[in-house]
Amino acid sequence: MKLLVLLLSTLLFLTSCSSPKDKELKISVNSWIGYSPLFYAYDKGWLKKHNIKVVHVVSLAESMYIYDSKNADALTGTQYEYTTLKKEAKNLTPIMMFDKSFGGDMVMSNRTTLELQESNETIDTHLELNSINSLVLAEFLKYYRIDEQKINYINQDQESISTLKNSKTKPKLIVTYVPYNIRLKKNGFKTIASTRDELAITVVDALFVTQYTLSKHEAQFKALKIETNRAIEALEKNPQEYYKHVKYYLQDISYEEFLDTLHDIKWINKTLSKELKERLQEIDFPTNGLL
Repeated sequence: MKLLVLLLSTLLFLTSCSSPKDKELKISVNSWIGYSPLFYAYDKGWLKKHNIKVVHVVSLAESMYIYDSKNADALTGTQYEYTTLKKEAKNLTPIMMFDKSFGGDMVMSNRTTLELQESNETIDTHLELNSINSLVLAEFLKYYRIDEQKINYINQDQESISTLKNSKTKPKLIVTYVPYNIRLKKNGFKTIASTRDELAITVVDALFVTQYTLSKHEAQFKALKIETNRAIEALEKNPQEYYKHVKYYLQDISYEEFLDTLHDIKWINKTLSKELKERLQEIDFPTNGLL
């Protein structure tokens, strides 16, 4: 009996001395169809076993704020957020790619592009100023040769923007992305340019983290990569089941609307084409640190 107690005590001691459970890893993620694999994996409970928490926010700017205030260890975003944050966090790097926008970022309006070009009125323009929205708008104004002096910049998060109504009394421009465009369409606004056609800007979405945080949570990030790929495979096999787990994070859009949004991105979670790698190199977006 004494020998049994000794063996059990030794086993308990060795167990307590093994590597401790990974600390909770918090990732700030905004509503965007390309990040839905994270929402799916989180809602399914797949991330819980890795002690990974998804912090759901309503805008890219809020995601950066959450990250800057140390309430998240990593964040999702576009090349704009990466460039902005890297000014302070020199060793920030993308470690996972999600998607390339293919119509998912757009400019909407209650006027045609010709009417906007010919109008002498001030154009109220709603967007998240501190986000990729700014680059999308700049590309739009350049492409259609619309005088920037006519633009009245109105900085709002996408949740607020999506509630705008079309009064038709004054020209409005809205820079947005899926799924927020769906509500705006119902409110009477039309897409007049997007990353599918008119806008030459390349928009990619990735997960960003500092080298220090990566070294502390490397096993968790590798597990996250696996679970993300698994989620996208689940989407391809059973989109309706996938939708049930992500609709809450995507403004409760309908199943048909959800399927439509899938046409607005291209998944790049596994491989990057040679052309895309070259384009990312042109905008100083590194890919050598991808998991």
